[in-house]
Amino acid sequence: MAQKAKVAVVVDSTAYIPEELIKQYNLHVIPLHVNWEGQSLRDNVDIKPDAFYKKLTQAKEMPTTSQPSAGEFYDFYSAVAETAESIVSVHISSELSGTIASAHAASKLMEDFPIEIVDSRSTSMGLGYLALVAAQAIEQGADYKEAAAAARAILPHLHLVFVVDTLEYLHRGGRIGGAQRLFGSMLSIKPLLQLEDGRIEPLDKVRTKSKAVQRLLEIAAESVQGASACHVTVLNAAAAAEAESLAAQVQDLLKPNSLNIVEISPVIGTHTGPAALGLAWYTEP
Repeated sequence: MAQKAKVAVVVDSTAYIPEELIKQYNLHVIPLHVNWEGQSLRDNVDIKPDAFYKKLTQAKEMPTTSQPSAGEFYDFYSAVAETAESIVSVHISSELSGTIASAHAASKLMEDFPIEIVDSRSTSMGLGYLALVAAQAIEQGADYKEAAAAARAILPHLHLVFVVDTLEYLHRGGRIGGAQRLFGSMLSIKPLLQLEDGRIEPLDKVRTKSKAVQRLLEIAAESVQGASACHVTVLNAAAAAEAESLAAQVQDLLKPNSLNIVEISPVIGTHTGPAALGLAWYTEP
């Protein structure tokens, strides 16, 4: 019988951690759900980004999203507990999803099994970076509480900024206030948005997407000044060519210690809509 790991790391499907890193650190991914046309589809399992964005642009009925239930989490944790002695569970901001609440409910059902739940106050690779930092701490001998503390320690240095073509999808999904919808309602205004204390907040507005991308790069460059290292991920929703171009500019300007390009999955794409582009990054002091 294989020896149990000391600590396992669980994340949800909005983390977008590159597949090679999921395998390297043996991360466990629980999917959120896209509810569409009478079906509940597991994010990035039953529905993949390519098919999703093609369908989204022509859909009459918009999808909705939901978190895994407490029962799903309990089953997931129980399976992970067969392979590990404890769990660090890192998830999408509690301001954006009920995923954290389901995780807490399930952890209580696990009785004495040690589980530490971390609210990333972010999503996509903002969340992903916390999970990776926890996994790296575990590799260096941290227990589950120490690994969770290491993840939380990067929160003040973590940033997620993105531009959407329209605020309509965020508004429909209830992820941005009605008043903020006006922020992008003027013709040809591209809203630059950020995750701030777990919520989507307006950061700036510019007239074109290319200017929004330049502003995004300026913001990132300002934030990494004086840091000993930075780690950057380019996020995109059916905007692969723009993502490649942005990554090349990030490499030249920021010289990051690690750089990834990831696709926004259907659950988050439901709220951003197609053509969203962004950066998630964190700095080391």
